[in-house]
Amino acid sequence: MADVATLDPERYLNERVKQYQGWYDRKAVIAKSRYLRMRGFSVLGGALVPVLANIKVEAAIGGYSIMTLVLTAISLLVVVFVSLESVLHYREQWKNYRSTEQFLGHETFRYQTRIGPYAKLDEVAAFRLFVERVEDAIAAENAATLNVMTVAAEPTESQKVGKPPGSAG
Repeated sequence: MADVATLDPERYLNERVKQYQGWYDRKAVIAKSRYLRMRGFSVLGGALVPVLANIKVEAAIGGYSIMTLVLTAISLLVVVFVSLESVLHYREQWKNYRSTEQFLGHETFRYQTRIGPYAKLDEVAAFRLFVERVEDAIAAENAATLNVMTVAAEPTESQKVGKPPGSAG
């Protein structure tokens, strides 16, 4: 990126801040939708299985009770959705994206109205601080998402083959 002294604040706002804000907003909406759908099905499916298990249905397909097949399918989907959520972390992604999108909006407002940390700064100093805070927020979100996506994939010490719990790597 260009030196802050030669970078046009309006261009930075339009080409960097608003672009990222829109991207974070879209990603937050997608992650929230996926999380709520998966979680909702898991809750409903988990509640339905014991209820359906107590209903007697005599019909069969290929020697298997239709109810057994339905219960097996629902149970399998619940396990798959719960397992996928533990790997994909849509809830954490949603929170990270939304909080960063909101921060960028609030920070832009503070910068443009010269309130908060920008109150007593001249134009150049205020813009430098704004760029620093925006870039720090973007970097922090990237690190948080990377951490969420990789830490869960790593086995705990007690899960490592040949390593007793509490032993060093």
